[in-house]
Amino acid sequence: MRHHRLFRSAGPAIAAFLVAGGLSWYSATAAPDGSRTSFGSSGNLGNGVVRTFASVDPGGAPAAVGVRVSAAALDGLPAEPAMLMLDFPPEASATAFDHLMLNWNPHGHEPETLFGKPHFDFHFYMNDMASIMRIDPASPGFATQAAHFPDTRYMPRDYVAPPGALASELAVPFMGTHWVDATEGMIPGVYEFTETFINGSWDGTFTFMEPMITRAWLLTEPTLQESIKQPQAYQKSAYYPTVYTVRFDDSAQEFEITLSEMVYRTGS
Repeated sequence: MRHHRLFRSAGPAIAAFLVAGGLSWYSATAAPDGSRTSFGSSGNLGNGVVRTFASVDPGGAPAAVGVRVSAAALDGLPAEPAMLMLDFPPEASATAFDHLMLNWNPHGHEPETLFGKPHFDFHFYMNDMASIMRIDPASPGFATQAAHFPDTRYMPRDYVAPPGALASELAVPFMGTHWVDATEGMIPGVYEFTETFINGSWDGTFTFMEPMITRAWLLTEPTLQESIKQPQAYQKSAYYPTVYTVRFDDSAQEFEITLSEMVYRTGS
């Protein structure tokens, strides 16, 4: 297993965003208890549509951010990697998240023995698009920034970087370093990839949370709810999620990937 190649093939997909684009689509729905869900921008994927959302509780505090993927989006997908970059609605401004990067990987990505299945990467980014574009191997400071890992107190429990390579080789262009959950037993020939939860960083700062989900698993219309592993401390003050959920909304014919049960954390 070539750990230093983990996720490296995902970087060039940034070009797909330049042709895929996104569509503005802002709306909101209110529940009887006073909670509210607002939808952000949307984009076309396959034969369907993807749209971001954010929810607030009856008191107006952030409750969740997420993305809805229409069932039709799983059909008619392109044969080559594609990307959408979508804004969250303003209701997400008090959370840690800035926008969503969705990657479709029809051939999976390295290491193929683990992640070679067709799947989606849902990057919930905490930094803006301009910052992402500066994660460029052509930049003179790339190697130094890649070698600058977050302090261990900011590291979510059980998360590790793939060992055995220079730090600069762990960093994916236009994304950063991906951290994996060491407890999931990612052993080639043993690990069965359906979904997993990744964390990402760049230049000493955690920059994204990333559910990775196979198309085949989504087609089973799964229901999943699990706790998001937390660090000892946080780098900036914001609302952070503690629960990760995947579900299929039969009435709307949409898959929903949600980071929820937000808790306010003070940066230190």
